[in-house]
Amino acid sequence: MKKSALIIGIASCAALLSAVAVGQMKRTPSPAGAEVYFISPKDGETVSSPVSVKFGLKGMGVAPAGIAFDNTGHHHLIIDAKAPALDAPIPADANHVHFGKGQTEASVDLKPGKHTLQLVLGDHLHQPHDPAVMSKVITITVK
Repeated sequence: MKKSALIIGIASCAALLSAVAVGQMKRTPSPAGAEVYFISPKDGETVSSPVSVKFGLKGMGVAPAGIAFDNTGHHHLIIDAKAPALDAPIPADANHVHFGKGQTEASVDLKPGKHTLQLVLGDHLHQPHDPAVMSKVITITVK
């Protein structure tokens, strides 16, 4: 890891911890009409694993986690889970995959069967914007 990325990560974590400690997680505003959506796969599609997932974004830009620019965020892919709480950072686990480097596509290994996917844009501290910028939930089948 590069020294600058480490410093940004540490600063981001420190800001997040201090905000959580005092219970003041102010949500970052999103512009009216901002949308996040799936370019692929399409709702109802049958695909093979690994699944090529491409993220679309309208009305906002993409910036890596830890970098605070107005009207930007980074993608989070929610797999087989409900949307996260809007008043806290998005969890990081197998069902909540973070793309904090600013990625706009990914290759995701999924077991055969039906799966639900949803995109949630997070701010520099991984918290959903206000109002939240979330895609519709789509369902895909992995063969």
